[in-house]
Amino acid sequence: MRLLGVEGEQLGVVSLAEAMEKAEEQGLDLVNISPNATPPVCRIMNYGKYKFEAQKREKEAKKKQKAIEVKCMELSMRIEEHDMLFKAKQVRKFLQSGAKVRVIIKGVRGRLAGFAHQGIDNMNKFYEMLQDDCTVEQKPELAGSIITMILAPKN
Repeated sequence: MRLLGVEGEQLGVVSLAEAMEKAEEQGLDLVNISPNATPPVCRIMNYGKYKFEAQKREKEAKKKQKAIEVKCMELSMRIEEHDMLFKAKQVRKFLQSGAKVRVIIKGVRGRLAGFAHQGIDNMNKFYEMLQDDCTVEQKPELAGSIITMILAPKN
């Protein structure tokens, strides 16, 4: 097998017993890096320290990620203009803080199912109120008894 030293230097092609002996002399581990290569490549290293540093790097990368928050705003089929303005004001705050907003209208069933187009019109009117602060990520659509639209903040 091809043996690499602690600093990554080539120690040549040696037998398994010889590689194990060199690792034990230094008080380190023998790690098989590339078992499918010919000859297989092994490295002398402190495996515990390697795993710890890998976990530390992964944790640091996770800290830097930003999770996108999705807020929800529920409207009704027969919402009045003032109520819509009030809810638009709340949604504008969510969008300015960087969150996406899912706008829904529930309960589109029974007699109201025949007037689903009014709910979609309400959604479009709601978007027009917020047009300067957001973009439509998902257009208003009826799925079962719920009309859904997703708004994302403008960059």
